[in-house]
Amino acid sequence: MAFRIKDGKELRIAISGKSGCGNTTVSTLLSEKLGIKLINYTFRTLAQERGMTLAQVIENAKTDDSYDKYTDTHQVELARAESCVLGSRLAIWMLKEADIKVYLKLDEDTRAKRILNREGGDLEEIKKFTKMRDSEDTRRYKELYNIDNENYDFVDIEIDTGVNNPEQVASIILNKLKEMNLVEEV
Repeated sequence: MAFRIKDGKELRIAISGKSGCGNTTVSTLLSEKLGIKLINYTFRTLAQERGMTLAQVIENAKTDDSYDKYTDTHQVELARAESCVLGSRLAIWMLKEADIKVYLKLDEDTRAKRILNREGGDLEEIKKFTKMRDSEDTRRYKELYNIDNENYDFVDIEIDTGVNNPEQVASIILNKLKEMNLVEEV
């Protein structure tokens, strides 16, 4: 089943979830299926642009708000320019005008295993790093924006990516978009 945005309309999809939930994979699938831009500007992207490691960016962001503020405002500016899928930790909170807000959730152990498969390393170290990163993200978001990233009860749809594979997740979102009269089958 194929879908497209209705003629003359723009569509902005905001997808959030913690590291390892499938945010990037699902966002990429949706952008491809709908033929719209993918915006996935993250600390990882910023680290690459600045020739740093992700760990260095996270460590620096603990004491320098400019890392968060640049990443968060830059991705929203990009998203406002055209139809897109914005996949980021804060997309559902920062892109207030998103047509649909999706939260992807997954238990900590499965997230760590996915990160291990993606990046390699030691599972216990990844679990510790991911727990630290989650805690640090929550602290910074609350401090910088008064956002509680543990509260996502306002989203249009919440999906457990542990019981749905990326294709199924994309299909759930596309069907919700159709139900909301934002896309049509072709």
